[in-house]
Amino acid sequence: MELSVVEQRYRAVLAVLAGATVTEVAREVGVARQTLSGWVSRYRESGLGGLVDRSRRPLSSPSQMPAQVEVLVCELRRQHPRWGPVRLAHEVARRGVVPVPSRMGCIGRWCVMA
Repeated sequence: MELSVVEQRYRAVLAVLAGATVTEVAREVGVARQTLSGWVSRYRESGLGGLVDRSRRPLSSPSQMPAQVEVLVCELRRQHPRWGPVRLAHEVARRGVVPVPSRMGCIGRWCVMA
């Protein structure tokens, strides 16, 4: 019978809490000691819910362009597919939109050309 990921982590954590060494249990489970230690810490803090996979997505993206700038760049790229990143950044600045994206930021990161 196959166990879920959370069940496998739970069994490993229980083994450590029962007195087995982290090194020995980590070797049996096939994970790094640091990973198993993290599971034990999360289990102690949050119980069984702490063993569930967590998102790796950052909470914020400080360098992300505001939505209005992204929309403008996408519109300009659709209207003028031959314009490169330098021209796109120039046109955004000419329209008075702030902040102006970097020339490297205009290269296909926001808009997929169809």
